[in-house]
Amino acid sequence: MSIVKSISVGEGDMFYIKHGSENFTIIDCCMDDDNKDRIVKELKLEKKDKEVLRFISTHPDDDHIKGIKYLDEKISIVNFYCVKNEAAKSDETDDFLKYCELRDSVEKAFYIEKGCKRKWMNESGPDKNGKQIDSSGINILWPIPSNQKYKDALKVAKDGGDPNNISPIIKYSLSNGATILWMGDLKSDFMKSIKDVLQLPKVHILFAPHHGRDSGKIPTELLETMNPDIIIIGEAKSKHLNYYSGYNTITQNSAGDIILDCITNKVHIYVGSDTYSVDFLDNENMTDYDNYIGTLNL
Repeated sequence: MSIVKSISVGEGDMFYIKHGSENFTIIDCCMDDDNKDRIVKELKLEKKDKEVLRFISTHPDDDHIKGIKYLDEKISIVNFYCVKNEAAKSDETDDFLKYCELRDSVEKAFYIEKGCKRKWMNESGPDKNGKQIDSSGINILWPIPSNQKYKDALKVAKDGGDPNNISPIIKYSLSNGATILWMGDLKSDFMKSIKDVLQLPKVHILFAPHHGRDSGKIPTELLETMNPDIIIIGEAKSKHLNYYSGYNTITQNSAGDIILDCITNKVHIYVGSDTYSVDFLDNENMTDYDNYIGTLNL
């Protein structure tokens, strides 16, 4: 089993995966003075028995890296995953400078791209003491570094422009369980321009890109290919959201924190709000966490 949590951080993204193996993965960071101590305390507690800690950064916008300097001070990010880039900003915050330090570190950075392999991201193997560690089940489906559209997005980011379209597509799969997908802050027009070269799987749970905003609406062809059972719409102002009519959705603005308890052939789902509910899940009367809203049977 594994736990995937989408932390309610306001208008931003932050996730972690507590894998069934010795892995613990954090995806993006959005913390401020009001929540950083609480979030870091939770991360320390959840990762304490895990041997491998990795941080995956989708892109260096403030709502995806805010608080990363503090996070590094508290938990020491030694495995920093990102796309290879030279993104620049006119306003170099302390968090952006920390991002650049980690991104450019020979010892800590690992550059992700479609099909990349790494122990123990998607390859099992022994640690330095000979202990066998299973892979995390994470695979990267995009970017393709040779793709011209992607090269153009890298140049925009290097020139100080919008880095949203350098976001990778990240797949997490549990053996005999759920497939979950993240798409960072990819924008609709960009996804349309690369749709013919993307090879996307059937997805059980999809985190909508760009927090579910209209600007990140997934093209119809890609949605039909992935055929998600649930789309999770992130936190942004309601007027900017696309609610993906025709699909089952969970809206984090209303739900708060979202916990996906992934086991064989099902996902038990819990949320932060004690008044939030949906009508498309099965009721298996689970009580492992607060505010159970139902189970997705795969």
